[in-house]
Amino acid sequence: MSLSSALSSAVSSLTAQSLALSAISENIANSSTTAYKTKETSFDALVTGAMGSSTSISSVVAKQSQAMRVQGLVSSTSVATNAAIQGDGFFVVADSSTAKASEYAYSRNGSFAADASGYLVNSEGYYLMGFPTDSDGNVLAANTNDISNLKPINVSSISGTAEATDKVTMSANLPADAAVGDSFTSSMTVIDSLGVSQTIDQTWTKTAANSWTLALANPYASADTTATQTGTISPTSIDVTFDSNGVLASTNPDPIALSISGYTSGAADGAITLNLGTVGGTDGLTQYASTTSTPAIENPTVEANGSRYGQLSSVTIGADGLVTAAFDNGLSVTIYKVPVATFNNPNGLTQISGTVYDENQAAGQVALSWAGTGGAGSLVASALEGSATDTATEFNKMIVAQQAYSAASQVVTTAKDMFDSLLQAVR
Repeated sequence: MSLSSALSSAVSSLTAQSLALSAISENIANSSTTAYKTKETSFDALVTGAMGSSTSISSVVAKQSQAMRVQGLVSSTSVATNAAIQGDGFFVVADSSTAKASEYAYSRNGSFAADASGYLVNSEGYYLMGFPTDSDGNVLAANTNDISNLKPINVSSISGTAEATDKVTMSANLPADAAVGDSFTSSMTVIDSLGVSQTIDQTWTKTAANSWTLALANPYASADTTATQTGTISPTSIDVTFDSNGVLASTNPDPIALSISGYTSGAADGAITLNLGTVGGTDGLTQYASTTSTPAIENPTVEANGSRYGQLSSVTIGADGLVTAAFDNGLSVTIYKVPVATFNNPNGLTQISGTVYDENQAAGQVALSWAGTGGAGSLVASALEGSATDTATEFNKMIVAQQAYSAASQVVTTAKDMFDSLLQAVR
C-alpha cells in the first residue's frame, strides 16, 4: 500500500468513526424518548483495485441501522389512553386526520391523548388509527386486513348516552293477615330510552286466601308532581298466588312481560321483564303475617337496570385494543378497536421522523392483527415503552469510537510528516 493509500484509508476511518459517534450521540440524546429504537453502526471493509496488486486500496465504510426488535422497558402511566406494545408490532398512525391509506405510517409511541378536536394524538403529533365498532366491541368493517378501513379515532363525536330499563326484579312480603279486599300501594321506577325516569304506581289487592292481584298504573315522569300520564302500560293486571306456607306458587302471566308505548317524551317503546321471584322459592314475593299491628307490605325492594342520561367522563384503551368511552351515569360504550401492524423485516422500515416509520419493499407487506395474535405483540394499557438505549453500552461504544478516531488521525498526521519528508528530499 502506498503512502497515499494509507492516507485514504485513514480518512475513510475518520469518516466512519464520525458516523458512529453521531449515532452514539443520537442514542444518548434519546435515552428518555418514548419507544426510541437505538441506532447501530456497522463497518464493512472496502477494497478497490486488483486483489493483491500494488495498486489496491483498503478502506472502511460505515452504515447505520436501527434495532427495531429491541424491546424498551414498559412502564405504567396514569393516562388511560396511553398504550405500549410488548413484543412485535406498531400502531398505525397518520400525520393528519384526513390522510389517505397510502399515507399511513407506523410507530410504537403510544403516548396518545385527546387533542382539542377530540382526536387521539401522540406526543409527535400523529393520529391513532382504529376500526370503528358497535357498542359491544364488534368491528363494523367487513375486512380487517384492509388498512383503508381504518379511521382516525375521534372521541368528540361521542355524545352522552342513556340505557332503557328492560329488567325489573321485585321482592316484598305481602301481609297474610290482611282481609280479603284489602289494598296496599307501592311503586317502581324505570328509565325510558331517552334517560327520563318514569314512575309506575302499583296497587296490591287481596282477592282470596293466598291470592292477590297487582294492578299497574300508567307511567308518569318521576319529577312530575302532578303525575301526568306519559305512556300506556300493558298488561295492567297480574295475578299472584301463594301456597299454604307463604311461598310464591304462581304468577299470571308467566313470565311477566310488560310493554310501555306512546311515551310523550318521544322515547322508544319499552319492553320490560318483571321478575317477582322464583316459583317455589322465597327470593321474591312472600306472604307471611305482618310484624306490626296493622297489616302492611314489608321489606319492599325494587332493582331495575337502565341508566339516566350521562356525559362522557373518560376514554380508555384496553389490553384487547378496544377503545371504550365511559359516562358519568356508569355506562361504558366501545367505539373503536386498535389493531397491531407487523412486518416480516421491521428493520427495513424507513424512518420518517423520530419514532415514526414508513413501509417499503425491504420491510415486506404490512399485516394487521389483533393484539397478541398472528405474531403481533400484546398491548399494555396505561403504559408507555421506554427508549431502547442503554447509556452504559453507548459510553463503551463512545470510548471505542474515540480511540479509533484518534488512531486514524494519528495516521493522517504521520502520513503528512512523511509527505513533508519526501518533499524536502525532492528539494
